[in-house]
Amino acid sequence: MNYHHYYIDRHTGGAVMEKLAADAIVRFLYSPVREKSEKMFRMITSPGYSDFIAKFNYDFPFLGRRQAGQMAKKLGIDLPECLEDPGYFDSARKLFERKIRYCETRPMPENHDSIVSPADSRVITGSLLETEDIFIKDKFFTVGELMGKSIWAERFADGDFAVFRLTPDKYHYNHMPVSGRILDFYEIDGGFHSCNPCAIVSMVTPYSKNRRFVTLIDTDVEAGSGVGIVAMIEVVALMIGDVVQCYSEEGYDSPTPVTSGLYVKKGCPKSLFRPGSSTDILLFEKGRIRFSDDIIANLFRPGVQSRFSIGFRQPLVETDVRVRSEIAVAIK
Repeated sequence: MNYHHYYIDRHTGGAVMEKLAADAIVRFLYSPVREKSEKMFRMITSPGYSDFIAKFNYDFPFLGRRQAGQMAKKLGIDLPECLEDPGYFDSARKLFERKIRYCETRPMPENHDSIVSPADSRVITGSLLETEDIFIKDKFFTVGELMGKSIWAERFADGDFAVFRLTPDKYHYNHMPVSGRILDFYEIDGGFHSCNPCAIVSMVTPYSKNRRFVTLIDTDVEAGSGVGIVAMIEVVALMIGDVVQCYSEEGYDSPTPVTSGLYVKKGCPKSLFRPGSSTDILLFEKGRIRFSDDIIANLFRPGVQSRFSIGFRQPLVETDVRVRSEIAVAIK
């Protein structure tokens, strides 16, 4: 059966149907057929195959500037907001790894208590107190599986979470959602499953099986955001072979690896997803933040069909948000 997937445009408040990338292929891979073709499924979600299809899709050069402009227009990419001249974009990789004038085009709220979106993405939020209702713990993922270190997972028991899904057309730099000092940073190996909603609904724990990078930030420090410890988890997907850690405080200049002890500022570039679709997850300690009213209202918007609603038997609708825009505030 062919289900449509809608999200809410935060600017207009309207429901928009998403054209899902490679939807037919993804639906086949994550259908019951995979249970009878386990070797094929494992091969396609392996690092080697993911790297191969990424190079095939993103490194093949365009014939010229005109083709790059046509592709950007088709995907809804605004080339004038980019730092590079339009003539620079002669491949899909360059287009998807673009840098933007984010201070002008993605202004950040002046409110010190704001927590901002780490990416141009589509977000759903929730509380780990309500896992049975939204099928996150033990269905979507468990915090322990997702983080890989129980010492940190325990800090987020009964806390809040936000899942940010990046589609292939999105700006692929991640920015810091909060200010604070890095407590820990580590990588957890895994496969390369799609972040298409069909795959998320069909797999039992897709995010806990994908390769991912975990950053713990202590915001209860001088000049910090004051919302406790925050976990930022960057999840790779099909055609995402790597996440380049490249924190910068001035534009994209002098990129610095993310390491323990590093002080980071809210809104600054943190990392770059290699091309494709991918996901960020934020975890917050219990009682430290409150998500924005419109995001909560959209999550349960009646009459809007989404793959998540179908898979979880209840409304669960994403909101399209821009990087550095407010998605929550600190509870004082």
